[in-house]
Amino acid sequence: MPTPASESAAPQADLRIRAAVVADLPAITALYAQEVRDHVATYEYDEPDAAEMARRWQAVVAQGYPYLVAERNGVFAGYAYVSSYRTREGYRWTVEDTVYVHPDHVGRGVGRALLQRLIDDCTALGLRQMVAVVGDVTNLASIALHEKLGFRTVGVFQGLGRKHGRWLDTVQMQRALGKGNESAVEDA
Repeated sequence: MPTPASESAAPQADLRIRAAVVADLPAITALYAQEVRDHVATYEYDEPDAAEMARRWQAVVAQGYPYLVAERNGVFAGYAYVSSYRTREGYRWTVEDTVYVHPDHVGRGVGRALLQRLIDDCTALGLRQMVAVVGDVTNLASIALHEKLGFRTVGVFQGLGRKHGRWLDTVQMQRALGKGNESAVEDA
């Protein structure tokens, strides 16, 4: 399997996308805790502690998947990773993306740069499909970001989750990577 590049140039000169390292985990943990506490991008109720976030990061990296950080002028701006879509062997060519952007950097191209890098790295790894599970139909920014990078909505699960006192509709989006399902995996 090809190895993804360890670093890429983003469209803006001041934005750097790179592999996450242990030193990034406090910023990742803090951003995710804010999402858990205040928003519905994740249906998790309790903020994971630093040890749990480290365990999750290690699990992703151990599977050979990309786990990325964005920095703008050396300041943490967000993170993204992919994980297995499902654990059954037949799904091994499909991943689910996760992208979180720090509030100070929203609308400045960070999410797009992170997601594009995930797409590029996963294509280089020979993966064939990427799925986005958007935590609510009201998350128009996430839906628009994914659409701009070639994802299409394949379904909406109504009332699939509940958080902050309301039922949430979950948007499922999908994008082919490389040749997608157009050819045998061996033809990648």
